[in-house]
Amino acid sequence: MKVILLQDVKGQGKKGEVVDVNEGYARNFLIKKGMAEVATAAKLNDMSMKKSAADFHRAEEEKATREMAKTISGQKFTVKIKAGQNGKVFGSVTAGNISDSLASAGYNVDKKKITLPQPIKNLGEYEVELKLMEGVSAKIKVEVQAE
Repeated sequence: MKVILLQDVKGQGKKGEVVDVNEGYARNFLIKKGMAEVATAAKLNDMSMKKSAADFHRAEEEKATREMAKTISGQKFTVKIKAGQNGKVFGSVTAGNISDSLASAGYNVDKKKITLPQPIKNLGEYEVELKLMEGVSAKIKVEVQAE
């Protein structure tokens, strides 16, 4: 009997997969516990339509992210922070500070996607990598200035 798994089932498959199991196992365990439903033609068609829609949205999102990476790459952004006389920063410049600077320039980048090799503790210009999506990254320049 073919069933569509509604959640991950150990030894059978992952959520959304169509698997072939014994009829007794399907009716008495999987369907009864809400782990699966019978794979009818209508449900299989509905599942394939949802999958194609999700693939389309994922492709559109990736296209927009690649476009943003192309435009943002190589640009210079300024972060202002309190600093002492000798150019030492009070505290350090964090990914959150850089994210705020990007947001003020019109780019919505989550601070978790900004990779800093080490904390920025001095004034100057630094190169920072943005990992926007799997396989999509951009390098920007961040200039740290005193307030």
